[in-house]
Amino acid sequence: MQTETVTLDARPQGTPKRFVFVLLEDFTLLCFSAAVESLRIANRMAEETLYTWAIAGENEDGTVRCSAGANFRVDMGLDELNRDDVVMVCGGIDVHKHTSRKILNWLRREARRGLRIGGLCTAAYTLAKAGLLDGKRATIHWENQDSFAEEFDEVELTKSVFVIDGNRMSTAGGTSSIDLMLKIIADDFGEKLANAVADQMIYASIRTDQDTQRLSVPTRIGVRHPKLSQVIQMMEANIEEPISPATLARDVGMSTRQLERLFRRYLNRSPKRYYMELRLQKARNLLMQTDMTVINVALACGFASPSHFSKCYRAHYDTTPYRERGSHAARLSV
Repeated sequence: MQTETVTLDARPQGTPKRFVFVLLEDFTLLCFSAAVESLRIANRMAEETLYTWAIAGENEDGTVRCSAGANFRVDMGLDELNRDDVVMVCGGIDVHKHTSRKILNWLRREARRGLRIGGLCTAAYTLAKAGLLDGKRATIHWENQDSFAEEFDEVELTKSVFVIDGNRMSTAGGTSSIDLMLKIIADDFGEKLANAVADQMIYASIRTDQDTQRLSVPTRIGVRHPKLSQVIQMMEANIEEPISPATLARDVGMSTRQLERLFRRYLNRSPKRYYMELRLQKARNLLMQTDMTVINVALACGFASPSHFSKCYRAHYDTTPYRERGSHAARLSV
């Protein structure tokens, strides 16, 4: 297929720029491949090598498995890099398990040398664990937001698709890698090249760091009712200190009975039941993704006592919080 060569608007010193992708075990293939393909297509559209890349891992002679089960052979170990290299850590499932001391020490060393470092998908956790996001804005996949916020209160967590704060970068996962790479390409060589790369990828809507990663409440629940959406947003923003149905109803200009009917009609459950499910979902995320005690998880999700938390959790998930965490830990150790 013939393509028209894109005339570059700029040419930074040090071209070509090398990206070093550090793959953590069980990394998400989509976030990695989307980033690499963006660079490859940029080279193709410019008809010259603007970017190169290498795959790194803890074991120089080993392979790394992605969460889809495919194995990737690394090009290098955790070697000392060139000062102009850009590091992209690729995370995925159970990132806390795969964030090793060796990875953390290497990241801290390269950060001290002034390298630009990013975390794709859940790898913002790895960067934060290494202390590289202290005092900075960052993002991470929405499923990991609760646990991240609990563990790293020194990081300004956002719900953006991607964040660039100085020489640190993070993405929400999935196709957000494309948005970050298009931003980098535009900064390096101009919007014309970035747009041409997006066109080649059939990527019709380029998102910025002002775009949020999750679908709107109406889209997620499949209901377009402004007051229902407003109440659910209030619930999601007040998990640790739940708001009573009467207060929720009053704040949107309804009676409690009207609010009950609204939830029954569109969601087939009461407001109290829906709110409880939101809190229990957050609790489950914290149990799976953090080392918080069950008592602290209960408090973070608005439960006054561990016994009440355990009772509600068992009624919803048919297991206790302690057993849930134990079975999850057993799966990780296999």
